[in-house]
Amino acid sequence: MGALSHLRILDLSRVLAGPWCTQNLADFGADVIKIERPGSGDDTRRWGPPYLRDGAGNDTAEAAYYLAANRNKRSLTIDIASPAGQAVVRELAAQSDVVVENYKVGQLRKYGLDYDSLKAIKPDLVYCSITGFGQTGPYAPRAGYDFIVQGMGGFMSITGERDTLPGGGPQKAGVAIADLMTGMYATVAILAALAHRDRTGEGQYIDMALLDVQVAMLANMNTNFLASERAPVRWGNAHPNIVPYQTFETSDGWIIVAVGNDGQFRKFVEAGQRPELADDPRFATNPERVRRRDVLVPILADMVRQKSKAQWIDQLEAAGVPCGPINTLPEVFDNPQVQARGLRVDLPHPSGGQARLVNNPIKMSATPPQAESAPPTLGQHTEAILRERLAYDDARIAALRAAGII
Repeated sequence: MGALSHLRILDLSRVLAGPWCTQNLADFGADVIKIERPGSGDDTRRWGPPYLRDGAGNDTAEAAYYLAANRNKRSLTIDIASPAGQAVVRELAAQSDVVVENYKVGQLRKYGLDYDSLKAIKPDLVYCSITGFGQTGPYAPRAGYDFIVQGMGGFMSITGERDTLPGGGPQKAGVAIADLMTGMYATVAILAALAHRDRTGEGQYIDMALLDVQVAMLANMNTNFLASERAPVRWGNAHPNIVPYQTFETSDGWIIVAVGNDGQFRKFVEAGQRPELADDPRFATNPERVRRRDVLVPILADMVRQKSKAQWIDQLEAAGVPCGPINTLPEVFDNPQVQARGLRVDLPHPSGGQARLVNNPIKMSATPPQAESAPPTLGQHTEAILRERLAYDDARIAALRAAGII
């Protein structure tokens, strides 16, 4: 019995932002029904390789990308472009607490599946729409893509190596951060709306936009700009105000060194057998190091290359100098702390194989999230849902299937 096991979620979203939100809700026990197009389903099912492997080690039709955001859900295939399919979705919505969708603005209205249409049959419904640019404003009709939004929302203007250095220029994040953060904000918004509903009986409409979230999540960089009216620039892995506070390449990999004061700098260079650098007036204080970073950093880079990643981490941790490795994903999942926290979870899959997934990171003493079931195969639960939720009999289900509705 999860914290949200009393909730029914109708998930009409695809790809990442919406499914990330509904996976959060499902992890806490909400019954999430994922509505998918018959024959194809969520686009991300085909975003491979790599694919999930079955019990014999062969690729299945389930792309790893799809597996990342659809744990603990049930899949129902339905053709929402057909009147009969729309009727089924409306019946399910009438029994649901929340609807989540990420269609283009206005697209679901022609199917009678927009907020106003569903509110008429379920007045206390919480309905969350996720789009690239929101329901209002001049860009509302545009399709939204994470990569484009990372650029438009300012993230890439502060991410990447400095323009004056090799490889300089704007850089996107290694994951779809606008999608993921929109999914997280949508989760918070839905829970807030449900709390309001539980107190007042009033449902509401939630308008989430990737661009809004991307701008908001720049946090202190936004306020730095608004306070100074000076646009921040890219610093790569360096810090504009502290030196050395960046990445360095060792003899066998990369580390992060985050020197926060002059005492830590002395310990750092002593560990590298270069104590004279701490006594050099050019580098003795942080302001001097910042002014002469172009002289100092190459010296430090050569010093760091003389030892391995493990040697540096051991010595700097012992000396109290903030540091850390830059791990590959194999190293991440071999890390004893990651293992101790249970961040990998393997779930049995209908293919006969195991879905290797990343567990929900939230830890709670009474109602922790649970990884109960692998992401569903396409339409895996269609008949069960129609029987359980809507009391359809075999003949009615067979008729829908024969007509291509499910």
